Amino acid sequence: MPHLKHPRATEPLWKSWDFKAQKAGVRHTVYSVNGDQYTGEWLDNKKHGKGTQTWKRNGAIYDGDWKFGKRNGFGTYSTPLPGGGYKKIYSGGWKNDKKHGYGTNFYSEDDYYEGEWYADKRSGWGRMYYADGSIYEGEWYDDKQNGEGMLRLANENRYEGHWKDGKKHGEGKFFYLDKGQMYQGVWVEDVPKCGTMVDFGREGAPAPTVYPIPKITLADSGEVLEDAKATFLQEKE
Repeated sequence: MPHLKHPRATEPLWKSWDFKAQKAGVRHTVYSVNGDQYTGEWLDNKKHGKGTQTWKRNGAIYDGDWKFGKRNGFGTYSTPLPGGGYKKIYSGGWKNDKKHGYGTNFYSEDDYYEGEWYADKRSGWGRMYYADGSIYEGEWYDDKQNGEGMLRLANENRYEGHWKDGKKHGEGKFFYLDKGQMYQGVWVEDVPKCGTMVDFGREGAPAPTVYPIPKITLADSGEVLEDAKATFLQEKE
């Protein structure tokens, strides 16, 4: 009786090829069809862990944490300089491919922000340094100054108070330290509407006014001011 041999069970070649093509763990540089390249860790064919991505369209580089194919965790985003090398644009937290958490963003060599982010926008507490030497420190929402904050100008004059959509809005104080005066009142869209102006350290001011501010002689001046404030505060809401 002839001896029968059963054929050896083998998997289709495509399964072997697919297994070899799976990206998991640390891999060397992987190139995309559009020319982008990524070097780092993978999980289930997705960038996951530590890795570096380079985009061909603008030469930008991201180096940091990834989670299921998206920038997530801590990382740094940089763009190429014309003469070679790279310029850091953002360094800090990321979530779902967007700036999120605490981080620093450089808009130019002299303009930069350090503070909290939410979904690619400045939101929470932060400090913004401007090229003209002024600094804003306080609350942000939807990429604009919103809430309470202080703006200090290059000459040390400063505003302390409420903000809305990037403008002085609500109750606040403006210290004219160069003149030795202080205004306290209500602002609406960057415009002071009503308040009081008093001398504030006039004796030590570098450029004081010739005469001090005279005393208010209006009867019931406090009541008049409070009524005016209430009117503008209601309008701003």
